Amino acid sequence: MSRVLYLVGYDICDPRRLRQVSRFVRGYRVAGQESASECLLMPGELKELAGGLVERMSVDDDRAHIFQLDPRQEVVCFGLATTWMPGPS
Repeated sequence: MSRVLYLVGYDICDPRRLRQVSRFVRGYRVAGQESASECLLMPGELKELAGGLVERMSVDDDRAHIFQLDPRQEVVCFGLATTWMPGPS
């Protein structure tokens, strides 16, 4: 089973919850910044990540998105951004 690249983005209103979510997502990320992280995940890890986000956020006030990225898509970078491509699993 191979890993799949996802983009995890979140907007958390409360500073305490934001720190908790940020620390949690950092454990899964391979690249990213602030509240947008690239995560290379196995199916079980994706489930853990989604469940952990729901546990740490307020579903009434906060939002989070998990997007599966297509490895065939061209990467366009601006400024100090650099491309990162996962190696073979």
